[in-house]
Amino acid sequence: VQLQASGGGLVQAGGSLRLSCVVSGSIFSNNHMGWYRQAPGNKRELVAYITNARHGGTTNLEDSVKGRFTISRDNAKNTVYLQMNSLKPEDTAVYYCNAVIKIGSSWTNIFQWGQGTQVTVSS
Repeated sequence: VQLQASGGGLVQAGGSLRLSCVVSGSIFSNNHMGWYRQAPGNKRELVAYITNARHGGTTNLEDSVKGRFTISRDNAKNTVYLQMNSLKPEDTAVYYCNAVIKIGSSWTNIFQWGQGTQVTVSS
């Protein structure tokens, strides 16, 4: 399975970016999909996920990004998106996508990590 994230860049605080992640080698529509981020010195964290169609395509966002980020998917294009608005310097990180699965009360990634995309927000 290949996970190719793109769309990152340098943006001023308050700006917007739209990340894309194309997934190949997997039945994309069957997977729940998530966006993670990892800032320097921090653990990788799940910031948003979207369920598969069978589970209603419901979304969930981590509290720090609620109201600013939106996750969506296009099953025909095997692509998951992360629309990021009102960006803050603390959103600076490398962003990754992955298929996710819920084990107990936690969500975890399924596949090996692909290349992430750097997002840098200047103040």
